[in-house]
Amino acid sequence: MKELYIKYKSLVVGSFILVVSALLYIANPLQLAFEANITLCFAFVMISTWISEIIPMPVTSLLPLLLFPLFGISTLQAVSVSYSDPVIFLFMGGFFLAIAIEKWNLHTRIALHVINFCGHHPSRVLLGFMLSTYLISMWISNTATTMMMYPIALSIIHVLSENNKPEQIKKFSIAILLCIAYASNIGGLATIIGTPPNSAFIAFVKDQYQIQIGFLKWMIICVPISLTLLILLFLTFNFVLFPSKLENSEKGKSFLKEKIKLLGSWTSGEKRVMIIFLCMALLWIFKDFINQFTSLKLTDTFVALLGTFLLFIFPSGNNQNVQEYEIDETNIRTKRLLNWGDTSKMSWGILIMFGGGLALAKQLENCGLLNSLGSNLSGYVSSNLFLTILLVTTITIFLSEVMSNIAQVIVFSPIICSISVSMGLSPLVLGIPMCLAASCASMLPMGTPPNAIVYGSGQIPLRNMLKAGWVLNFISIITITVFCYTFAVLLKII
Repeated sequence: MKELYIKYKSLVVGSFILVVSALLYIANPLQLAFEANITLCFAFVMISTWISEIIPMPVTSLLPLLLFPLFGISTLQAVSVSYSDPVIFLFMGGFFLAIAIEKWNLHTRIALHVINFCGHHPSRVLLGFMLSTYLISMWISNTATTMMMYPIALSIIHVLSENNKPEQIKKFSIAILLCIAYASNIGGLATIIGTPPNSAFIAFVKDQYQIQIGFLKWMIICVPISLTLLILLFLTFNFVLFPSKLENSEKGKSFLKEKIKLLGSWTSGEKRVMIIFLCMALLWIFKDFINQFTSLKLTDTFVALLGTFLLFIFPSGNNQNVQEYEIDETNIRTKRLLNWGDTSKMSWGILIMFGGGLALAKQLENCGLLNSLGSNLSGYVSSNLFLTILLVTTITIFLSEVMSNIAQVIVFSPIICSISVSMGLSPLVLGIPMCLAASCASMLPMGTPPNAIVYGSGQIPLRNMLKAGWVLNFISIITITVFCYTFAVLLKII
């Protein structure tokens, strides 16, 4: 029955999209030239299909390669350039790094040590989970981070339930599971590779406005925002929404120490991945200083590709707890930090989506639609910059509850940035708050994958997620608005 429903839903929605796009082209209500009119129709088809997800989003992202050359509005060579943008390779390098960290279980070791370091009182356990989730999510996907932290949280909850009343442990379990999802989303804001919307937005402004946002510049702007959100999340959960009355648990302390003990000593593979990871992070942060005092021309993409290359060529050493050796093309038994078989876990579809979004935005720019749209909409926007940022952030964060955040950034980046430019501002002034807000959905399970993962535990009533999410959405709106306004007007970083 469910498959039949999905089948007919896709058929009905797909037919509706095609009919509306055809009517839009025939009526041409804006009296556009052929190129602009057909581009607008294609944009409607792509955006509607992204939102409805009646076909896989990466497949939708291939449409510019098919339709733009077919109707003569661009060449295949020109369109395909968008699918090889340097930022796409930057994010690809981030994916490979994340795969290596997961493969060698480095994320689990980091998480357990951070939780153990924070202490074993329930409030400190909560802080430990938030902090470790936040730090890991800065470098690997929020979905993978949540999947890794989720079973650890369930184990801790089980241990604490042995010495506490059911109603007390229920409140704590809701708090700890929600904090994992929310801290995962917040951590992704801090770096370019933390979450796909960040990379998609950076690729767009570089392609359309020739504005280069480096790793360090992004962190200068976004780490204070994400850290503030994390602190407010902990204070709100610990003292307002889910104040804990649990007692300090010696069993919880023993459990963590036992888990750390089971990890054993650092393997050579873990050490080598950690060294490469630290080198990549340092190069991303300090590359501008290196370029300034040397003849080198390091870029974020170069660092990502260099790290990827090292992961594929460095041997892992002698390890007992790893997968079987692979046989390469020369029939030599090898074991490196990453083997090509590991790339089956790669999110290739996200990279295609970046390319499709850039190709659509480029064509909208070429035919003049973005400038026209920005000029028309800017007349309806408040002249008060603070209120404008507040409005953009609020609309984005609530839309992201029901819309994919990556699709949202791809769709709205051209619109929001063109409004910003029409107001005489940098596209980053409204673009960055829009980008950050898209990853802060907290009220509904479908808002982000981490939300769905923890809700799937069956331990979080929807009313509790709605209540906590509403509060966090409000905190996110105010925090993002205040910081972005401050950066734009006072500190002039943007």
